[in-house]
Amino acid sequence: MTLVVSEEVREAVDARRPVVALESTIIAQGLPRPRNLQVALELEAVVRAEGAVPATVAVLDGRPHVGLDKEQVKRIANEDGIRKLGHRDLALALARAASGATTVSATALLAALAGVRVFATGGLGGVHREWTATQDESADLGLLARTRITVVCAGVKSILDVPATLQRLETLGVAVAGYGTDRFPGFYLSDSGQPVDWTLDTPEQVARVMHAQDALGAPQSALIVANPVPQDEQLDPDLHAQVLADALRACEEKGVTGQSVTPFLLDYLMRHTGGASLEANLAAVRGNVRVAARIAAAWAAS
Repeated sequence: MTLVVSEEVREAVDARRPVVALESTIIAQGLPRPRNLQVALELEAVVRAEGAVPATVAVLDGRPHVGLDKEQVKRIANEDGIRKLGHRDLALALARAASGATTVSATALLAALAGVRVFATGGLGGVHREWTATQDESADLGLLARTRITVVCAGVKSILDVPATLQRLETLGVAVAGYGTDRFPGFYLSDSGQPVDWTLDTPEQVARVMHAQDALGAPQSALIVANPVPQDEQLDPDLHAQVLADALRACEEKGVTGQSVTPFLLDYLMRHTGGASLEANLAAVRGNVRVAARIAAAWAAS
């Protein structure tokens, strides 16, 4: 595989300057046009405003890219037929010269291969509800169990089984810490209702944990920094609970299964909250990107 690392990202990695990886599924599949392009460029600008280099990740014509220029970002945002690629899909996409936006698992893998240590996203995938019947679990979890990267996120998507996901992360040996909180955030919500065992309060504390991971020489695994969406920007908890219950019933009634479940539920929430869930999602992503850039700066300076 020929990994295409942009000149800006490569120079920053070589010089140990701060770099933040960004996924591209939010551009291709997560937002409607033209807002998707506006948000993509906005998130890169947030990274730069904090003194770091953005490294948006995607696959174009069978070539994996870490760091896109503006025209490539526009292509991901506007071109029809852009596939959604998890890490399992990368070899197939490369062999078939396909183009695709990368999920958490594919972004984390390619970023780590390029030497990028910090990655910002919205919410992780996890264990799906009714797991005992469906055995449906996101590929994010297994990939993060064997990839040395720090992921700043707003917890896992609240449509998932959050307690089971936290248990699975523990089983896999993936470290989880709340950022400035002892509660695990719930994506659209500041608090999922679940506690975390560890709290980190500053970028410098996160950087020290990253160094400790390396010093231990233990198996390669990720550090999840769970950063809650501000309470004044979260989705109303009562509205969230009601619409999610309706969405789960609709999903079952329509027989939606497999990879179609998550986009169905997220779309349902967006439509039935009048777009409020989307705004909470974007508020979370912006906050995560900002924190990730500060962590990358602390890591580069340490």
